[in-house]
Amino acid sequence: MDTNLATLLEVVADEAGDRPVVVHGDTRRGWRELDERASRLASWLADHGVGQGDRVAIALFNGPEYLETVFALLKLRALPVNVNYRYRERELQELLTDASAVAIVFDAALTDIVAAVRDDLPKLTSLLRLGQQEGQLQADDYERAIADNPPMPRTERSGDDGWLMFTGGTTGSPKGVACDQRWLIGVAANNGYAVVGVPTPGDLDGVRATVRDLLRDGRSLRTLVAPPLMHGTGMYMSFGTMLTGGTVVYLPSRNYDPDELAEQVQAHRVGHLCIVGDVFAVPLADALDRAAERGRPYDLSSLERVVSVGVLWSAEVKRRLLAHCDARMEDLLAASEGGPFARSVTTRQKQTVTARFELLPGTRVLDDNGDDIVPGSGQVGHLAAPTPETTRYLDDPEKTAQTFRMVKGQRYVVAGDLATLDADGSLVLLGRDSRVINTGGEKVFAEEVEQVLADHPAVADVNVLGVPDPRWGHRIVAVVERLPGAEVTDQELMDHVGATLAGYKRPREVVFVPSIQRSPSGKIDLRWARRVASESAPAT
Repeated sequence: MDTNLATLLEVVADEAGDRPVVVHGDTRRGWRELDERASRLASWLADHGVGQGDRVAIALFNGPEYLETVFALLKLRALPVNVNYRYRERELQELLTDASAVAIVFDAALTDIVAAVRDDLPKLTSLLRLGQQEGQLQADDYERAIADNPPMPRTERSGDDGWLMFTGGTTGSPKGVACDQRWLIGVAANNGYAVVGVPTPGDLDGVRATVRDLLRDGRSLRTLVAPPLMHGTGMYMSFGTMLTGGTVVYLPSRNYDPDELAEQVQAHRVGHLCIVGDVFAVPLADALDRAAERGRPYDLSSLERVVSVGVLWSAEVKRRLLAHCDARMEDLLAASEGGPFARSVTTRQKQTVTARFELLPGTRVLDDNGDDIVPGSGQVGHLAAPTPETTRYLDDPEKTAQTFRMVKGQRYVVAGDLATLDADGSLVLLGRDSRVINTGGEKVFAEEVEQVLADHPAVADVNVLGVPDPRWGHRIVAVVERLPGAEVTDQELMDHVGATLAGYKRPREVVFVPSIQRSPSGKIDLRWARRVASESAPAT
């Protein structure tokens, strides 16, 4: 459809009325209320100079306010900038500078860090704070902005309107993946209409009729989204559910609690659950086991589907979850740059193997010449999926050319995943050929951590790697050469990283070596470093 997602959601709101669209602890928003609040917020933003194409940072935790803010920006044809609330000052300043953000909507708990970078961001002219004042930073109040402004009238929008999602990606520092609304609607439809088994409508009347039918038949999605909305998975799963006229449930607590997740599934009769691989699934399986052993198992009978995207989710943990619920375990390979590339489905009747997937239509595994690798040949190739011409990295044509490639007349996104194909066509994922470490759903660029460690006065040389981990997918290990006579502990180096970078970028282990092995050209011997890290670092 040649329109903006905001226009589709307005149509859904008209049909759904007072039915719940989001549940967050004791807070419930109906569709009509969400639409009106987003329109009032759009009025405030417009009065503060935000218009089509402007970029507005969102530094919020999961909750209805996050959805309202994104909805408001879509109404204005503006671009959201997703902020990782774990960032330190340097990371936040770099992100907002790269994004050229003109405004920020932030949680009061993040006041100090926003205040620390505010004076270095001359383009950042409007600040809107959710929650009670903390610190001395002057900012407008979120709820007052909604209460004091009339709803912005609905307007015509276009499929050419933009969408922006920042990702750690394969390029180092966070990069904005820019695309148009047609792409976004397609992604949302795949997470909504395709899940309930109806075709994507071709126009607004079709959306209206489809939502009316789904609501009448009780087929609209009810999805618990556990990952943070600052990442694409949580956002796109939420959008998909909303397109069906459904309800999105968010965990009340800001820290992941597997018992709370199980309680919310039980209390709200959740049908679809979105998690982050073994990082979420292992604690959840442990919690379900404990509850069953106590004789008070959680009622997960409503659960039809559990989905994870882009993070290791082992077959054994899926089997543990299936002991407690008869749901479809759906493991997707995707990236913020595009996809999904492949899928693995596990049920009580169909068991699967870790890291084995089925290629989705249009996806290929290509060799260096752009040819398909031969199934069963043992060849290693690059996972590639078709992508439109409009998808690119924001303001970075060089990086765009590296990741979005023309292959024999077709444009593909090649995010860096290496894979082989078994004789039966099933895909075996090998990992990424870049130095991005995917740990617990967070992407960490090894060189960024190395640079911080190299600044420590006791460090002569350092190499940072991702070592396979049964829970986190990969854990960060630093191989460190100390300066002669210098004394420093592993904990001191971990704290040194944590003082500058987000906590998830801290090494989980530090391995001290007499010297870092490098080639004559100065490049680190990665094969040697991986062996040292794997042999010396204890499993977690």
